[in-house]
Amino acid sequence: MQSRRCAFDTQCSVTRPRHYGDSVADGDHLREECGIFGIHGHPEASKLIYLGLYALQHRGQEGAGIVCGQEGVLTAHRGVGLVADVFKPHKLERVAGDCGIGHVRYSTFGTSNLRNVQPLVVDYARGGMAVAHNGNLTNAAALRETLEAQGAIFQSTTDSEVIIHLISRSQEKDFTDCVIDALCQVVGAYSVVIHNGDSLVASRDPHGFRPLWLGRLEDAYVVASETCAFDIIDAEWIREIEPGEVVTITRHRAHSSHPFPPEIPKQCLFEFVYVARPDSYIFGQSVDVVRKNLGRELARQAPVDADVVMAVPDSSNPAALGYSHESGLPFDMGFIRNHYVGRTFIEPDQGIRDFGVKIKLNPSRSAVEGKRIVLVDDSIVRGTTARKIIKTLRRAGAREVHFRVASPKIINSCYYGIDTPNREKLIAHRLTVEEIREFLNVDSLEYLELEALLRATGGAPTHFCTACFTGEYPTPTPHDYELHTNNLRHVDHSTAVYER
Repeated sequence: MQSRRCAFDTQCSVTRPRHYGDSVADGDHLREECGIFGIHGHPEASKLIYLGLYALQHRGQEGAGIVCGQEGVLTAHRGVGLVADVFKPHKLERVAGDCGIGHVRYSTFGTSNLRNVQPLVVDYARGGMAVAHNGNLTNAAALRETLEAQGAIFQSTTDSEVIIHLISRSQEKDFTDCVIDALCQVVGAYSVVIHNGDSLVASRDPHGFRPLWLGRLEDAYVVASETCAFDIIDAEWIREIEPGEVVTITRHRAHSSHPFPPEIPKQCLFEFVYVARPDSYIFGQSVDVVRKNLGRELARQAPVDADVVMAVPDSSNPAALGYSHESGLPFDMGFIRNHYVGRTFIEPDQGIRDFGVKIKLNPSRSAVEGKRIVLVDDSIVRGTTARKIIKTLRRAGAREVHFRVASPKIINSCYYGIDTPNREKLIAHRLTVEEIREFLNVDSLEYLELEALLRATGGAPTHFCTACFTGEYPTPTPHDYELHTNNLRHVDHSTAVYER
């Protein structure tokens, strides 16, 4: 039998992006997380994965990778940067095979460098293996410490590598059973695709924090974080992979199992609020419809006598349209967005006020001057960028600015894959609504109430994670594991590993 080995091509395609803490690219929105894509049984697998990742680019802009397999041999290319920068045609041609997986990354855990770009690829006793993971494991640090104490050597700082070590150490004979054995030991959020050159295994954690879909293209099966990745390759939507489900795809066949104890679903609300693309369906709902519902709920909850409704583009456009439709106020594109600005730019030596905002967003003076404006945004994190955006409206002649936020106050950190800052940096954790209003310099400020947000999703209210709004976490957090580990060390100097 041919040995399954991995061919690595991990040359960095672009330099690491420079980030500006107060820029539109960074400041007041929660960071994207990751996007995953997999296909089995198509001769142009690498090109289709490339297109799928292109559609999922909004979920991560720091790195991208593709791993394909043919007759047990894996080939890979990964790089730091956007999909189009990483995968030049001559690079993509080297990634051969009729099945494979891909990943776009934003570093919610682990630093932003090449060794953390996924899919992670390894050689181990049974051959080659690649893993692409969306989400965060809350017990990753405890597991890593235990594995390192047993001699494991880690090549990255991402929590996803823990899954690889657990799979490689499993004593199960079947590859899918090895994956299940590993996933039984982790806690937290994962939508994951794992590839060994022959079969592809896709799974969601039992709470279903992150989305994952199953589709079909001719005789090939496809999996992706969002349905928009199916649309770009004309794949048929089959269904969402269920929380706690494991789907194994082999030659023209997909087998499903539910090996984990059932949990109450705790789907991420911020997928609806900000992360997912409006043209996608996740958690059984249209993202566009839900976001318009958020705006309608906001208009009912917080009406205002004004002249026009505007959005902070682009993620807030549907909510602003919903507010406009419900309130009867006209909607206008008050900001012109420069779509040709990437994540890096050269700032002139001469100081320009609010340069980081204005290079991407500029108010249309004719739409703003003398107007009483309802400005709709999806969320406020630190408040720094929102303040600068509002300042540009004032300079353009806005008579009044009434800020409406299509989500509740974010007062706690997320441990499941959305990159929120330490909660002390969250403006709503530190200040009251009135204090935030004064900081932003707006005439009024209203956040959408949690009950209205849950109502707008059209799903069961108990099936969503509300931790960033309420502090009620569905699983133990990394802090809980740290405390437990420290307590055990004090007693018997052992290392703690939580079991599911």
